Amino acid sequence: MNPLLDLIKETWFTRRDIVSDGFDQVLRRLAQEVPMTIHEYPSGENCWTWRIPEKWTCDEAYLAPLSPAAPSLVDYADHPLHVVSYSLPFEGVVSRQELLQHLHVHPRLPQAVPFVFKYYDRDWGLCLPQIQRDALQDDAYRVVIRTRFDPGTLKVGEVVVPGESRQTIMLVAHLCHPAMVNDDLSGVVVGLETARALRSGGLPGDTLPVQAFGPRLGSGQSGRLYYTYRLLILPETIGSVAYLSHHEDLIPHMVGGLFLEMLGSDAPHALQGSFIPASQADKCFTSTLPALDPRGYCAPYRTVINNDERQFNAPGVRVPMLSLSRVERRDSPTWPYPEYHSSLDTPEIVSEERLQASLRTTLGLLQAWERNLYPVNQFKGEIFCSGQGIWIDYRVNPEGHRRLFDIMERCDGEHSVADIACELGVSFPAVWEVVSLLHSKNLVGLSRTPQTTDPHRMTTNP
Repeated sequence: MNPLLDLIKETWFTRRDIVSDGFDQVLRRLAQEVPMTIHEYPSGENCWTWRIPEKWTCDEAYLAPLSPAAPSLVDYADHPLHVVSYSLPFEGVVSRQELLQHLHVHPRLPQAVPFVFKYYDRDWGLCLPQIQRDALQDDAYRVVIRTRFDPGTLKVGEVVVPGESRQTIMLVAHLCHPAMVNDDLSGVVVGLETARALRSGGLPGDTLPVQAFGPRLGSGQSGRLYYTYRLLILPETIGSVAYLSHHEDLIPHMVGGLFLEMLGSDAPHALQGSFIPASQADKCFTSTLPALDPRGYCAPYRTVINNDERQFNAPGVRVPMLSLSRVERRDSPTWPYPEYHSSLDTPEIVSEERLQASLRTTLGLLQAWERNLYPVNQFKGEIFCSGQGIWIDYRVNPEGHRRLFDIMERCDGEHSVADIACELGVSFPAVWEVVSLLHSKNLVGLSRTPQTTDPHRMTTNP
């Protein structure tokens, strides 16, 4: 079985514009996978500085020679990308010179139909391959674009996985790119399966690659989640703005997040940091990724790919949301991936194996987050390691010996596991392995908040 890829193949070719019947249809289908609340925001409603657009429908569109017997050159019925998303209606005969101003081609894929949208800068337009546009030699052509703008409701799907705490990690993916897969139906299905796994307390039938974490996500013996997780499936940008503006009461409880996108290609995982690089979310996720994907890389905010993480990191919100994607580096001529924003972004360019690997990576990051605790020393002075049975002979394993002492020295109630990992330049699971060993010996306690044990800071005497 290929559960993620099968769901993609079932839904990918739908016209999923930001407010449209196609978007609603697919969102309702996804709601059959996990319990989901669908929020609705009516057209024309103000959301902070934005406004919800109308529902857009394309009934018919084509480009044809003037000869009545000649077949259409471009037809919306053949591919949804042939019409600019939110194109104005237009019917008439236009000169070749005028037509070319309204025809869009892909900047580097001459054989592909590009994805072009004009949600707020309204105009009419058609999209076609470069090689087809170059072949247009007639003096005039007939254009028919029958589109409608009607009152509707923008929809956001929300899956809530409650934990012991109201503190929340946000998972977000956008559904609005019509007839495309890697951007970002791949992120949507990985997000859905992540929510399903979180609801069951782990990854059923598998053990995450970080062996020190164990197979379950919960922090306690019961395997229960400490944090609450919210998955949002929404139209890009305006969906995040609409949700946040209607849930301002939740924002103070949002302690971090991951935007999930472009997770089906064969590029290594790229973890883009948040606007707040010193946040616990940034430290935890960036120190964990190397153990989950040795080929993966981390980069600062807005240097890998830009998407809805901007809305969560923005002023007045300031949720440290990172993004996880599989994209080539910025200096690649095919960044972010070769088929980006084109009709070549099909199920053939993604695989179940890569989607499952992205699922494990996502769950591994969240599993680390559940364990990002503050080791509080129950000892004073340097630990008598031989007496506690944790001695590492420096002559046999000098690196392990030094790492043990480096980590122990920072188990002071003021450094989280992520703090220690980033300060020492080692992976989160490497630190967790030592911390869990010390915890098993009753040498450290584990706290969700800093608990200083420094007597100079604990005293109130002058």
